[in-house]
Parts: sequence; C-alpha cells; structure tokens
Amino acid sequence: MSTRLADIAAQAGVSEATVSRVLNGKPGVAPATRQAVVEALDSSGYDRPARLRQPRAGLIGLIVADLSNPIFPAFAEVIENTLAVHGYTAVLCALAPGGINEDDYTDLLLERGVSGIIFVSGLHGDSQADHGRYRRLTDRGLPIVLINGYTAEVDATFVSSDESGSMELAVEHLVQLGHRRIGLAVGQERFVPVIRKTQGYRKGMADRLGVTDVDRWIANTIFTIEGGEAAARELLDAHCTAICCGSDMMAIGAIRAVRQQGLRVPEDVSVVGFDDSTLMGYIDPPLTTVRQPVREMALVAVRSLLDEIQGVGSPHTELVFRPELVVRRSTGPVAADTE
Repeated sequence: MSTRLADIAAQAGVSEATVSRVLNGKPGVAPATRQAVVEALDSSGYDRPARLRQPRAGLIGLIVADLSNPIFPAFAEVIENTLAVHGYTAVLCALAPGGINEDDYTDLLLERGVSGIIFVSGLHGDSQADHGRYRRLTDRGLPIVLINGYTAEVDATFVSSDESGSMELAVEHLVQLGHRRIGLAVGQERFVPVIRKTQGYRKGMADRLGVTDVDRWIANTIFTIEGGEAAARELLDAHCTAICCGSDMMAIGAIRAVRQQGLRVPEDVSVVGFDDSTLMGYIDPPLTTVRQPVREMALVAVRSLLDEIQGVGSPHTELVFRPELVVRRSTGPVAADTE
C-alpha cells in the first residue's frame, strides 16, 4: 500500500496523505486535486476504489461512420470519455460498407433502451436520403444530436464543421503561394459536406482569383485513399498545380498519385487535406491540412444531448465550428515553369 501511495502521489504531484484522503473519500481535497489523483490512479494501472467509480446513469447510442478513417475514432474517443464522466456508457456502432446499416443499428439501440443517440456523419449528411428516420426518433421523444450533416427537415441539434470556410482557407493559402490552377478532390456530390466544400472552393476561387469556370478542376470520387488517388489523377490531367482534398485520407491518395506520375510534393504539386487526423504531421511529407475542431464539436454534442435528456433543452439548430489551417510541408510555392 505504501509503495502504491508513493507512486500515485509522485505522479499526481501531491502528498501521500492527500492520496490517502482521496482514496478513502475524506473531505478537504480540492476538486482539481482529487481529479489529478484519480487520473494518476488510472494511468498507473490501479483499480479505482468503489467510491471513486462513476455511477452508471444509462446507455447512449453512438453511431459513427467507417472507423478506418482515423477522424471517426477521434470523435468516438472524446464522446465516449465525456459521456463516461457524466455516468453514461456509450454503445458504439460503427458503420462500414457491407456491414450493419444505420437503421438496423438504430433499432438495436432502441431495443437496448438507450437514453439518446449521437450520429456522426450518418445518413443525415446525405441530401438524397429519407430523413424521416430521424423524425420518427424525435417524435417518440428520444433525444438525438447529429454531427456533420444538416437538414432543416429534422427538429434537433446539429453540430458541424464549417466545410465551406475550410475550403476557402485552403484556396487562400494556395493562392498566396502563387497557385492558380487549383483542383478540388471530394466525395460524392449528394452529401452535404461535399456540397458545402464545393461551395467554399468555388467562392475562394472567385474571390481570390476571379475564376468562376472551375468545373474541370472538381473531381468527385469517394472519401478514401483510393478515391483521392483517382481524383488526383483526373486533376493532374487537367494540369492542376495544387489540390484541395475533402479529407486527409484523400490527400494521402493524392500524394501517391502525384508520385506515380514522377512528380514531387510540394515542389511540383501542392496538396492540402481536411481533418488533421492522427499522424498527419508525421507522413511524408507532413500534411498541410484544415483542422476540424473534433474535441470542441464532440463536447458540445454531448452537452447538448445531456441537456435534452435532463429536460433542460438544447438549441434545435446547427452549431457551426470554424476550422483552422495547419501549414506543414505538403504545400509550397508554385513552380516557376508551371504557371
């Protein structure tokens, strides 16, 4: 016990006596200090005493898109951890091509008696989907929050990244580097994030370059590495010197396509991603990207859902978060002989 107390005290930066007070549920310890001790206890691999375990308040459904894209595990991690702090257990349902679909997952969660559901990049982002599936949930009084994708047909809280603004940031950055033939590699046209990214790209090109005829520089494929590679090949054939991508995964594919044509990034072609997902600062070259504020968005989504569950209510509107341009080494000045 003495060794354990010493380990935890050293990691938390407090005395062994303070650790003892926390473990025994004694008063007189500041909340921040108590939290530091609990975190040290967890990271040291010790089990929490029963009195320090969060009481369970219920289940929350969490339906997210394909976990092969690291941005979705990032959302899931923040949402799960935040729900746990408030006593709720997240039931994670991951969508994947050929797997269980969103409606079946929703039915499963309803059978489990969840208190609410958070949808991340689900069918609410598909402009051609039947959004009646969400209205049926709200009509039965189930609190829901929907992340990244908006429809006015559903009376609920939506949390979104500013997709349009993200591409304006990307275009502005590339224009400042001297690029004029800037392409856009995005997913299928029916999805709300794609519609908005395309609008932002068009606006950026018009405002910064006075160019409105950009259809030949827009490539719609899918949000995967392979999709980015295919889109980039199309844009390179259109003589683009820079490519804005709808996701970091697409950007990785675009870099692969550039290299397959014997070109270099960024010396010959600049590439910008979107998300700033895990490890994008460590690929070759480190990726310039537009950072999606995942943590902030996830925290607001959880807070909104819990407010609905507790009867406080949350704004039934779209809460839009401004992204941030993160400049690394996949973008550079346009080559003198290409413009």
